[in-house]
Amino acid sequence: MVKRREPTARQMRLATELRRLREAAGLNSRQAAALLGVGAAQITHIESALAGVSEQRVRRLASHYACTDGEFVDALVAMATDRTRGWWEEYRGLLPTSFLDLSELEHHARFLRHVAILYVPGLLQTEDYARAVFESRLPELTREEIELRIRHRKGRQQFTVPYEAVIHEAALRIRVSDRATSRNQLTRLLELSEADHITLRVIPFDLDGFARASSTMTYVGGPLPELDTVVRDALHGSVFLDSEAQLNTYRTSFRKVEAASLEPDRSREFVHRLAKEL
Repeated sequence: MVKRREPTARQMRLATELRRLREAAGLNSRQAAALLGVGAAQITHIESALAGVSEQRVRRLASHYACTDGEFVDALVAMATDRTRGWWEEYRGLLPTSFLDLSELEHHARFLRHVAILYVPGLLQTEDYARAVFESRLPELTREEIELRIRHRKGRQQFTVPYEAVIHEAALRIRVSDRATSRNQLTRLLELSEADHITLRVIPFDLDGFARASSTMTYVGGPLPELDTVVRDALHGSVFLDSEAQLNTYRTSFRKVEAASLEPDRSREFVHRLAKEL
């Protein structure tokens, strides 16, 4: 058995779900290993994503764990047997692993939702806007690192799944660079909002008593709701959240933020007015 050196977020999620199924069945690693006729160390490696697992073993484990949700098991099998080498792999070893993990999640997503407070979402940024954001990072990035990040971001922007962005007025007004960059970014948002798969909503400053849009988040829809993921930005990189309690919290949060935001038509009018002011 060849151990992986750097499991991807998708491989880690499969491992986590298999561990959750085992724990729900009330079995320890040694007992699960006995059911497969392998050593306990192999179960540990599978559940830490250090080793792959075949379709046959995923189904056998699910059966031993009394998981009767066939659709869920099929989704786990798809995760276990996927051999996709995505476009993001060309950046492995060049960009932080979290960049690649996010790209992989987005590639397999059924839908994407985003709440933005200080910056326009990366999937909607112009090249000049993205460059200004990366140039502001501390510690400072080299010119080569900045250009790599911009090229990677442009690759992420080729998505076609339904995408809903709720953007606070602060993110629309903050000038990450100069007036021209801000104007071009707002114009780009208006253009993208006309796409069938993109929905743009705005939270204006004058919304009374609204404190829910206090943090940025990305919600990635998995093949089933149980396999959704929330991505939060942190100083050391992206944090991926996937427990049932966490997902329910962020689903509720997004629904409330969405309900408080302007409708798409009014949001486009709002962005258009801001662009004219520049």
